[in-house]
Amino acid sequence: MKKYEVLEHVSDAYIEAYGCSIEEAFENAALGMFDVMTDVSRVRRAFRDEFTVEAEDERSLLHEWLSTLHLKFEMDGRVYGSFKVHGIEKGEGTCRLTAEAYGEPFNPARHPPKTEVKAVTHHRMDVAESGGRWVVRFLLDL
Repeated sequence: MKKYEVLEHVSDAYIEAYGCSIEEAFENAALGMFDVMTDVSRVRRAFRDEFTVEAEDERSLLHEWLSTLHLKFEMDGRVYGSFKVHGIEKGEGTCRLTAEAYGEPFNPARHPPKTEVKAVTHHRMDVAESGGRWVVRFLLDL
């Protein structure tokens, strides 16, 4: 099974990511986002960052997860090439994700920029499960 693909869109990056579990789909969504920004195959595992993200539902959780990673890139210059979502817990009116991401400091000589991502949007965002397969979709404002 492929991890993600960039779907056709007029002006933004529209990504669809897949997984056998919701956790795997969220991992592949993060990978897809960073692959829009740079060549993720060139990112080494120099450090590990831990994340805990909360939101009211799965769609909002996907937005918070990707936005948090994007903010780490923008503010701290951290680029990631692999992800492990340990769990997504659903409670009454809340969802919580715990994960880690592996990467290194962004270096344009080592990580050639592809496309500048301005933000993760809520527009056309979706999280769905069908027949044991999870699919997530989201737009990146370029």
